Amino acid sequence: MNLLIYILVYPIIWLLSILPFRVLYFISDGVYLLVYYIIGYRKKVVFSNLKLAFPEKTDKELVKISKLFYHHFVDIFIEMIKSFTISEKEINEHYKYTNVDLLKDLYKDGKSAILTGGHYGNWEWVINLPSKINYKGYAAYTKVNNPYFENKILKTRERFGVFFKPTSFIISEIDKNSKENIQSLYGLLSDQSPQLKKTFYWNNFLGVKVPIHTGAEMLAKKYDLNIVFMQVKKVKRGYYETTFSLITNDANKYNDYELTDIFLEKVEKQIKEQPEFYFWTHKRFKHKDKAPN
Repeated sequence: MNLLIYILVYPIIWLLSILPFRVLYFISDGVYLLVYYIIGYRKKVVFSNLKLAFPEKTDKELVKISKLFYHHFVDIFIEMIKSFTISEKEINEHYKYTNVDLLKDLYKDGKSAILTGGHYGNWEWVINLPSKINYKGYAAYTKVNNPYFENKILKTRERFGVFFKPTSFIISEIDKNSKENIQSLYGLLSDQSPQLKKTFYWNNFLGVKVPIHTGAEMLAKKYDLNIVFMQVKKVKRGYYETTFSLITNDANKYNDYELTDIFLEKVEKQIKEQPEFYFWTHKRFKHKDKAPN
């Protein structure tokens, strides 16, 4: 069945991916109307998340943000489809870095680094970063159920030089590279909700007490890794800029969870400036009533 689905669906994805951006965004506008007004995909989840994150805003203001978000949400999936055939020249035109020299300077200290950020703007197109730096690039990802699509997606992403590893294997990769002195950059997005059984830390995120991922901090301390935050800005439709900022080059001088809090503050600031570009369909606050006393 997985093979049949792949055979039927992938040609459609490929044909869409070779279309010009202007045509894809025209399609995106139509899909937005379908997703928001007819299907209503996760509208209650999105509105509930926004209501929790911005209790000071009126329902009218939240609906406006919600509509802007769904436009962006559909664009992101259109851009993911475009990723299957996008050229290096195209992606470099659409996804730029304002201060890649920060990573180049950090590379000179001989240490590996964690590149962390939120599900904000377009985080997928950071795949073009390896061509601009000397680090060996890795990214943690969640496996796709269909193995044929999984293989195709990995080939698509890795052709720009990033090696994708399932989240459960990224630690072993860091350990291996550390022992072999392979200087690497590891992409970890840590703003979503962890499983309760894997939760060590609770704190406020957008004003709501929730379980927090602490993996980036724990790995940085164990393997003496620099931590860099990537802030993505949507310049205009289909165009993004990423700015890097150093969170720390000495993780072990911080108290437990202090670095995690610094990371969350940066994500929050980004969201509050332009909330429509955050990934609101995720049930980020689903454990909000389960915090230990």
